[in-house]
Amino acid sequence: MAKRDYYEVLGVSRKVEADELKKAYRKLAMKFHPDKNPNDKKAEERFKELSEAYDVLSDPQKKQTYDQFGHVGAQGGFRPGANPFEGGFGGFRGGPRPGGAGAGFSGFNNQAGFDPNSESFQDVFGDIFSDVFGGQRRGPGGGAKSSARARGADLKYTLNISFEEAALGSEKTISFVRHRAGKEENAKLSVTVPAGVKPSQRLKLTGEGDAAVSGGAVGDLYVIINILDHPLFKRVENDIYLDLPISFVDATLGVSVEVPTLTGRASLKIPPGTPSGQIFRLRSKGFSSVAGSETGDMLVKVQIDVPRELSDAEKDSLRRFSASLTNTPLVKSYQEKVDRILKNKK
Repeated sequence: MAKRDYYEVLGVSRKVEADELKKAYRKLAMKFHPDKNPNDKKAEERFKELSEAYDVLSDPQKKQTYDQFGHVGAQGGFRPGANPFEGGFGGFRGGPRPGGAGAGFSGFNNQAGFDPNSESFQDVFGDIFSDVFGGQRRGPGGGAKSSARARGADLKYTLNISFEEAALGSEKTISFVRHRAGKEENAKLSVTVPAGVKPSQRLKLTGEGDAAVSGGAVGDLYVIINILDHPLFKRVENDIYLDLPISFVDATLGVSVEVPTLTGRASLKIPPGTPSGQIFRLRSKGFSSVAGSETGDMLVKVQIDVPRELSDAEKDSLRRFSASLTNTPLVKSYQEKVDRILKNKK
């Protein structure tokens, strides 16, 4: 029977990130683990399939080889760029192990070179066994292992910040719950938000997650940045866009206006005859990059605001004004093109 695609097995896309991959595997492995499904051969086979897929996709080199050559490459255990048909088919590294809890691995003829002792596999596997066995970690062979190497859970916190705080940087205080000393505690931390931070960017606070059950490394806290919408500004990369409405009279005669910026205000001169949609650039008035190597601009787009309600007297004034006008440049150019097109159709 042909092997299923590893991405299909885990229900993820080919662009999956490491955290998403681990989460998908962990969820499915918990569901089909042999100790949760005793004497269920289908669950056992599904668990083997999941573990094999995760072992390959969680290892960057194995994943690259699999993406290039599929199951043939994964079975051969060759390096990227090597001939996928050389070297034969690797077996289960480490050999079969005795039965017991986790016996789904024992005697498993693993043609994909699945290694239950690999670091990436053990990390997520330790988390799963911690849930299955109430904090007691077990190895792939089924024997209970010391949880001293088990790592505390990483935590996530979504931090809402204003548009200006994202641009200029800020200090924020967050409160959250974490596990320490075998119980929950309310924690309060100060978070430095760097200038130029982008939406969904993660700030890692090392060692601020959950403590391990039995003396292992403490998990980390990931602060996910959510930037609130601004009533006037829009961000594209490090540039800021602002729509500036002006009257048709100001657009015709020209005007100097003040526009808001991230740090205050700036003067902008609108020359006579400015059309709607014209963009003016204010240099270095945008976001700086987190690395501080460059700063974006502010781009101000003119929008001519046409009045909707006029008195009879105002309408009469506009009619007299219109009658005195020669064709404006855009209208004149457009009309000349229309005349040529229609003339050729006669």
